[in-house]
Amino acid sequence: MVWQGNYDSLFIGGRWVRPASTERLEVISPFTEQVLASVPAGTPDDVDSAVAAAREAFDRGPWPRMELAERMAVVRRLRDLLAAQEETIATLVSEEMGCPIAQSRPMQAGGPRVLLDTFLELAPDYPWSEVRRTATGTSLVTAEPVGVVAAIVPWNSPMTVAMIKLAPALLAGCTVILKPSPEAPLDAYLLAEAAEEAGLPAGVLNVVPADREASEYLVKHRGVDKVSFTGSSAAGARIGALCGQDFRRVNLELGGKSAAIVLDDADLDRVIESVRTLSLRYNGQACNNKTRIVVSRAREAELLDRLAAMASEMPVGDPLDPATQIGPLVSSRQRERVEGYIEAGRAEGAKVLVGGGRPAGLDRGWFVETTVFTGVAPGMKIAQEEIFGPVLSVLTFGDEDEAVAIANDSDYGLSGSVFSADPLHALAVARRMRTGTVEVNGAVAGFHAPIGGFKASGVGREGGREGFESYVELKAYGISAELADELEGSVRG
Repeated sequence: MVWQGNYDSLFIGGRWVRPASTERLEVISPFTEQVLASVPAGTPDDVDSAVAAAREAFDRGPWPRMELAERMAVVRRLRDLLAAQEETIATLVSEEMGCPIAQSRPMQAGGPRVLLDTFLELAPDYPWSEVRRTATGTSLVTAEPVGVVAAIVPWNSPMTVAMIKLAPALLAGCTVILKPSPEAPLDAYLLAEAAEEAGLPAGVLNVVPADREASEYLVKHRGVDKVSFTGSSAAGARIGALCGQDFRRVNLELGGKSAAIVLDDADLDRVIESVRTLSLRYNGQACNNKTRIVVSRAREAELLDRLAAMASEMPVGDPLDPATQIGPLVSSRQRERVEGYIEAGRAEGAKVLVGGGRPAGLDRGWFVETTVFTGVAPGMKIAQEEIFGPVLSVLTFGDEDEAVAIANDSDYGLSGSVFSADPLHALAVARRMRTGTVEVNGAVAGFHAPIGGFKASGVGREGGREGFESYVELKAYGISAELADELEGSVRG
């Protein structure tokens, strides 16, 4: 499993096959602005081949019919192969999308290993089969694999997001077509090579990079039973509508505009460290970053001083330099988008505390300065829309009711934070926030907890024990008491 640079094939049906067209997707380094590598651009014909392979593997292949322990053994081999290549994965993702290597090592490369460990730990205790005896009847309830899954992943955390879908899907007995982003498809090839070496049966995992047209064709394909998508809310709305036409199962993990509430008694040292790691992660390109800082007016001035110092001191530069904390944005188009939001903030009357432009001395690479806005009103564009860059908005409140109202004044509901010297009080405030995850004083929930959001932040949950639920269908059998005894005896035995 070694990164080869350019790839000329697609991984379909357990083989490396020639694509249907000569079209290519160029992967451009966000730091050098030069072509890093290229891969085939999958077409609808390639999607047909991948779906057919996944369909054959699910309908007639061994994978869904294996015992859980057998599937776990293969997934464990996959885990070990990826763990042995973590430095390669970290470097490759940093080169693809600009994430600082100091973040890529634990999160972009270490994250897949930890996710695989988590799902391997949880799988034996998941209720795959259960006998239920009641006065109205006796049943066997099973969690059956949902079928062929289209897993569509973004560029900002490609391997980790792929694994949060693949690990439960594979353990449940599903087969998968993985559709990586055109901006960051290279790590998916490493994953395919590892799956092949681990002994995953033919057709269980298929990898087809593709642009929007072929991706939409995959979403609508009648051979696909389930679509799992992570990306923008706009794309998620389109995918949800398409899946709804055919009653296709769908899971959507979408955007966010998450708020961090800083109460009067908050420890600002802890707030600043959390902002550094949980608001500006991946150069601001993470859907669950806390980009709205909601602070009491009594603490605003002190917090602004600290935010300005933090933003000014964060090293900006080469994503492969271990000292770098802010790297380039993924593309020229993304930088233009972020700069458009900065101009919109100024136009609406918000004030730039620090940043607001391009870093001096970095004439190459798609960089934007870490930017902090003050005087932000809740209805401003920069307070309502997902920017996906290193841009923070500071809003103020008079009392806790107002703080919660500001935090909930959003179409999104993915993540959030509350900071207070009294953790029980912080938890009480957190319970009032309409969001899928809330970090109390910066404490992260971890991979055993479900991930997902309210409102426009998505449909369904991934991660934790709940992560299996996206990849199973519940099936009930009416059975006799004698058969129930036999089944329970075999389970005990």
